[in-house]
Amino acid sequence: MNAFVIDAFEFCRLKERREGEVAVADLPRLVEESADRSGTVRWSLQGGSNQHGHPQLALSVTGTVSLMCQRCLKPFAFEIASESVLVLAPDEESADEIDAMLGDESVEVIVGSRNFDIAQLIEDDALLTIPLSPKHAACPDQLMPEMEKEAEKESPFAVLKSLKK
Repeated sequence: MNAFVIDAFEFCRLKERREGEVAVADLPRLVEESADRSGTVRWSLQGGSNQHGHPQLALSVTGTVSLMCQRCLKPFAFEIASESVLVLAPDEESADEIDAMLGDESVEVIVGSRNFDIAQLIEDDALLTIPLSPKHAACPDQLMPEMEKEAEKESPFAVLKSLKK
């Protein structure tokens, strides 16, 4: 049996905990969004139940992936940090009912299974933290000196000031 496949309902019932690391290269959808295959993702998964007795998973995902800056088109390290609470339902219909009953946007209701793939859950969570248009906070080769020079140039309308006199 794959180390990343669990019986989600039994995991929650027993209040089990697992944690580990997975290479970005082993997460194919995350690799597609990354500038390269480097980096690792650390995760921890805690089973339990919520105040209504529904099975619940608490997932934490952290790590670093290399993304392509959309401004300067150079790779940069992006820190993934995510905490999710997932309530398990036996099927889609039950998931909709539980979601409506909870009415909590911070909790996601998903369909659990006896062959639940943790790796897919980890990858989904990591992907949700990546911005649609990733950018450096400040690109290393920004053209700031040229912009400053342009700002110092005299405005073409400054000539009109002298005509006013």
